[in-house]
Amino acid sequence: MIEVKNLTKLYGNFTAIKDVSFKAERGSILGFLGPNGAGKTTTMRIITGYMPATAGTVLIDGLDIFTQSLEARRKIGYLPETPPLYTDMRVEPYLRFVAKLRGVTRSKMDAALEHALEVCGLVEMRGRICGQLSKGYRQRVGLAQALIHDPQVLVLDEPTIGLDPRQIHEIRGLIKDLSGDRTVVLSTHILPEVSQICDRVVIIADGRVVLEEKLSEIPAGTSLEQVFLDAISKERHATHAEDEETLEEVGAGRA
Repeated sequence: MIEVKNLTKLYGNFTAIKDVSFKAERGSILGFLGPNGAGKTTTMRIITGYMPATAGTVLIDGLDIFTQSLEARRKIGYLPETPPLYTDMRVEPYLRFVAKLRGVTRSKMDAALEHALEVCGLVEMRGRICGQLSKGYRQRVGLAQALIHDPQVLVLDEPTIGLDPRQIHEIRGLIKDLSGDRTVVLSTHILPEVSQICDRVVIIADGRVVLEEKLSEIPAGTSLEQVFLDAISKERHATHAEDEETLEEVGAGRA
């Protein structure tokens, strides 16, 4: 359903991500893990069409996110790290507004709205002003706007960051319920989140994929934390070795 091939993003001389490749199958929940600054958000923004890549391709159900952007983005629901809410709008008018932007027809509008409100536990909040909601409910509204057009792909960037334990539990359960026939990509640095709800994990460090694995194939008795730390450590050693080799080549050239 999602196929990422050799994504690279440069900001001037800085390489944010390099040759990032992975797949997410239909109906699966893929955990996209990495330390802060690893390139997770940059990758998510490219996948969803919010940012161009310097090189590489992204296919959403066979559609190229760059050359077939409109068609591909219709299949995607995106929740950024900060939910894109209009804080002075009430929940229901806001979701209707998003639905119009997403191309939901007038005949399907009411049903789409009620479904999003019910699934995300917002029925009693429909008349509340978005800016007056708790952080947990703002996250729910963010999920509802990502779902309003019934997308086949959900891309969620740090959906539980800053929530209290009860809210985290609720949002995790909601994400798991939302998968079904959808493909979910969950970007996070919270390991229990991946362990509890994901089928597959991709770990990124210093802008590169260092591991892609099914959780069921991780050896028994090995924690995801240990897998994560080992993968990060190997990448840092490899990067350090490359840097030393480059310095040696530069030094030899000057000599």
